[in-house]
Amino acid sequence: MNVVLVEPYFPKNQREFARALAQAGATVIGIGEYSLDSMDDDLKGWLDHYEQVPSVTDVEAMTRAVRWVQDRLWVDRLEATVEAHIMSTAQVREACTIPGTSVHTAWLCRDKPSMKEALRAAGVPTAASAAVASAAQARAFADEVGYPLILKPRSGAGASGTVRVDSLAALDSALGGFGGTDSIAVEEFIEGHEGFYDTIAVDGRVAVDFASHYFPNVLEAMRTRWISPEFISTNRLDTAPEYAELREMGQRVITALGIGTSATHMEWFFGPKGLKFSEIGCRPPGVGAWDLYSAGNDMDLYRAWADAIVHGQVFSAPSRGFASGIVALRPSQDGTISGYSGVDELQGQFGEWVIDAHLPPAGTPTQGVAAGYMANAYVRMRHPDYDVLHDMLDTVGRTLHVYAS
Repeated sequence: MNVVLVEPYFPKNQREFARALAQAGATVIGIGEYSLDSMDDDLKGWLDHYEQVPSVTDVEAMTRAVRWVQDRLWVDRLEATVEAHIMSTAQVREACTIPGTSVHTAWLCRDKPSMKEALRAAGVPTAASAAVASAAQARAFADEVGYPLILKPRSGAGASGTVRVDSLAALDSALGGFGGTDSIAVEEFIEGHEGFYDTIAVDGRVAVDFASHYFPNVLEAMRTRWISPEFISTNRLDTAPEYAELREMGQRVITALGIGTSATHMEWFFGPKGLKFSEIGCRPPGVGAWDLYSAGNDMDLYRAWADAIVHGQVFSAPSRGFASGIVALRPSQDGTISGYSGVDELQGQFGEWVIDAHLPPAGTPTQGVAAGYMANAYVRMRHPDYDVLHDMLDTVGRTLHVYAS
């Protein structure tokens, strides 16, 4: 099989998709924004050919590059794994008549109001939502649904640009922050615990899946410096009956949105109103989640994805041997990192369960709290018992301090 992979160089884990495709037996053609000279020998070895373009979101430039490749060999698949590349890749895919995620499906997975409208029509429980293009429309939605509400970009990823409002005054103030945008998404606020459900689907059916939990919910975690947020992948997905409803909902979402063979990343809430679907990306999750899944399940998830693309099936199964998770460690203030405390103590206490740790050296510029779980320092761990792992990550978050000046 001949597979064109969009942007194999950046971000860092993109190389793993190229590696896995090559190991699965594919001829791998990379198209990206970076020069071939910037790549190391391993990555060059996994790519049978590479084409550089000014931007992988430039549909015309990408279409020209893919057609140049098609003039020389048959292209079976065109794959992108980064959220910002999904729509442009779908447009090129259709222009070049290559199988894969359609423009319509890619649009539904990015445009939150349309996504939720399609899912409600399919019976998937989700928050009330609407696309609003004026303050009057936003106020009318608030009058109907009530407060609190969530405002977010129609096609944003994660918590980027997301705002909670609890009153008319807060709504009017928040709307000013979306100036210049034709339309935004406004949603009912759903109270409850937040997590995500990640899959590799083959021909529209879930072939392998994982569930993870946020502590605390993302909106709070991405706004509050003192919190050391965590997410933990459970190893109880096959044994705890409570996950059956989540799995059934995930499959209904995939079917309703017309997803064929693809990775997916879904977010959900569970609270007083029961299980509610939040949103989906038609691509792998970010923040190193696949690395955690691989470490907790004795498998190479990148290779499982490549097998789905190349062979139409996944040959490996998760062991569910370990729960695995990450705790993000925020610097005491913005500036440059000056040092750490608690590292030796925690290494002696939990060292055998540490997957890896990222502790940037003194002098490294910090990144803002909203930059995410892997922006500054973090520790990733695994343990056979989910609750024990949760306690260990809590202890790391309380004990390992990152100082900045």
